Amino acid sequence: MQEALLGLAAMFALTLARVPIAFSMGIVGFVGLGLLRSWPSAVASATAVVYETGFSYALSVVPLFILMGNFVTRAGMSQELYRAAYAFFGHWRGGLAMSTVVACGGFSAICGSSLATAATMSKVAMPSMRKFNYSQGLAAGSIAAGGTLGIMIPPSVIMVIYGLMTETNIGMLFAAGVLPGILAVSCYMGAVAFTTWRDPQAGPPGERSSWSDRLAALKEIWGVVVLFAVVLGGIYGGVFTPTEAAGVGAAGGFLFALGRRALSWHTLYLVLLESARTTAMLFVILIGALTFANFINFTTMPADLRTFVSELQVDPVMVVVAMCVIYIVLGCVLESLSMILLTVPLFVPLVLALDFGFGADEIKKVWFGIVIVTVVEISLITPPVGLNVFVLRTLLPEISLGTMFRGVGPFIVADFVRLSILISFPVISLWLPQLLF
Repeated sequence: MQEALLGLAAMFALTLARVPIAFSMGIVGFVGLGLLRSWPSAVASATAVVYETGFSYALSVVPLFILMGNFVTRAGMSQELYRAAYAFFGHWRGGLAMSTVVACGGFSAICGSSLATAATMSKVAMPSMRKFNYSQGLAAGSIAAGGTLGIMIPPSVIMVIYGLMTETNIGMLFAAGVLPGILAVSCYMGAVAFTTWRDPQAGPPGERSSWSDRLAALKEIWGVVVLFAVVLGGIYGGVFTPTEAAGVGAAGGFLFALGRRALSWHTLYLVLLESARTTAMLFVILIGALTFANFINFTTMPADLRTFVSELQVDPVMVVVAMCVIYIVLGCVLESLSMILLTVPLFVPLVLALDFGFGADEIKKVWFGIVIVTVVEISLITPPVGLNVFVLRTLLPEISLGTMFRGVGPFIVADFVRLSILISFPVISLWLPQLLF
């Protein structure tokens, strides 16, 4: 136990010294294994992690889903989703912000990245909200919060990595994210309604669309519906595996971008380069985290935690609440993927040892995965390391960071309400995967 705590302290010290989190975890894991076991063992373990991660067939799903997201972004599908959402909600008070949230949810279904969703929708939604004199806080807050849906609504890269780390069925995780994703959109729309109720000038209503305009807008999003149905329908129908689904999705995204003449040789090069950069970043973090996890597993910390919790004899749900508090604190200093990779080796064995009345361990892992993703979503918009907010600050330099963080305040409250609902009513996350699988 002491070795693991010293390792965690060393890792945080390196992170505070501005050593990249991937290298912080990798260095501490390697040195810790060397001191606990032997240096040849540490070298062999690190070599195995690098080799197995780089050549893992299952992990090929990550770059393929990233590639699909980049292709559909270039194809302009985000603009069609926003127009469709605007046609139905734009005439409401705060309707443009609500349209942004709904469009973010739809775009997340074919993107899988929170940062990409926020960055893309800022270019699509912000001009309309400026036109109708929306407050800068509500405009930026709705985009930043809506962007977090990218890691909840499937296909989600974060869910894929969690599923691979915990050996959880990725199809079940994707199915489990559907209803919580819809709940998230509803809660965010409630946050917009509350904001405009307090200050009607923050979100004036837009223009009302006729039913013919609404039907025309719905027809425009056929590409999104087809791509989403093929990828997830293929997984749920047993037609292909998640890895094969990612390949089909990437090919579909490429064909849509090509058919809409959104690809040139230069654009294709930029898409491939951006996908390679994002994949490399994720894999470096993953390698560092797995090296650190190997070190933690050689200590007594996982077993000691299980013993400690069992001796306390507290309600299992309260243990999960305590874990969520830890995630929220970690979210103030770490980014989302690092948090998951750092804590999953510690928390998942503990969750499996608790009795929630769910039955099988697979169901526990699915439910806990949704809870983790929800908490991680909160960290994407909370200060001081709300990555979605910082992405928007780069794209919208005229809006101050303070204004953006004030704007996301109601959405953070909505997130805590949603987290409480998902913990209190696990059936929301588990009904669809149990029905399909």
